[in-house]
Amino acid sequence: MKEYMKHSTAGENSGKLQRLCRSGDFVVTAELGPPKGNNPLIVEKKASYLAGFVDAVNVTDNQTAIVRMSSIATAALLVRMGIEPVMQMVTRDRNRIAAQSDILGAAALGIKNVLCLSGDHQMFGNHPFCKGVYDIDSIQLVSILRTMRDEGVFPDTGEKIDGAPDLFIGAADAPFSDPVEYRPYRLRKKIDAGAQFIQTQCIYDVKAFREYMRRVRDLGIHEKCFIIGGVMPLKSLAMARYMQQNVPGIVIPESFFRCLASAPGGKAGDEGIKICCDIISELRETDGISGIHVMAVEWEHRVPEIIDKCGLLPRPLV
Repeated sequence: MKEYMKHSTAGENSGKLQRLCRSGDFVVTAELGPPKGNNPLIVEKKASYLAGFVDAVNVTDNQTAIVRMSSIATAALLVRMGIEPVMQMVTRDRNRIAAQSDILGAAALGIKNVLCLSGDHQMFGNHPFCKGVYDIDSIQLVSILRTMRDEGVFPDTGEKIDGAPDLFIGAADAPFSDPVEYRPYRLRKKIDAGAQFIQTQCIYDVKAFREYMRRVRDLGIHEKCFIIGGVMPLKSLAMARYMQQNVPGIVIPESFFRCLASAPGGKAGDEGIKICCDIISELRETDGISGIHVMAVEWEHRVPEIIDKCGLLPRPLV
């Protein structure tokens, strides 16, 4: 039994994702990128592909530092649709005042899951000369949210909160980012700060990931949180090459490049989905993994196919 489950009970108002994690179900989450505008119909269309096929939907927060509809508003639209969101929150754009204010607002709108991130550096986005805030880092954000929830006070002042947010607090981890040998220890810092679930960067080299998980188990980290492995289907050979060359921490086996290159014309995406399903099958057999997180960037309509082919339907009810 996980240590977190021994020492804590989910609140009466806890969300579906937390309840499924605690019940021992293999959870499935997927990602939804908000639009570069204020049209809610775009959110609703993307979400319609995922409804019923995943247990919760991650809402990104101005991913790649490009301005989009806010993660709070997008997550609130999902709540209105009856879909449980995981609201991402980055410290790049907020000081601690804004972060605490946004969390209170999100909780008031029925958002129960928060993923704490630092965020992609602004130099990579469409406003490269704007100033990043970084008043706090992602680990400090985790700690602030835990204090607000468990102690019912604002951390810096000790002032009592009129209605503490009931949150399932998450963080991200990049198992293959340098220095690789340090990654499990940084993960432990996030757990010690209060992270209850972890979603990893996309995994392609399962052999290397299993070695990472061996070290995580040696430290007992898997007993203190729920680790959800990230997967991203490769749409094309060009996408695989771009990620290998430009995304830190991404390691793609050479055999995957050969499979994509040998796919018949227009069928590389199908081969990418097959590779993704094979990775998911291996992750399901990896000790310490509580679920998968599917990052199908602007490819949400193919997520149901992936979940079905992996034998992960029907999804459990709470």
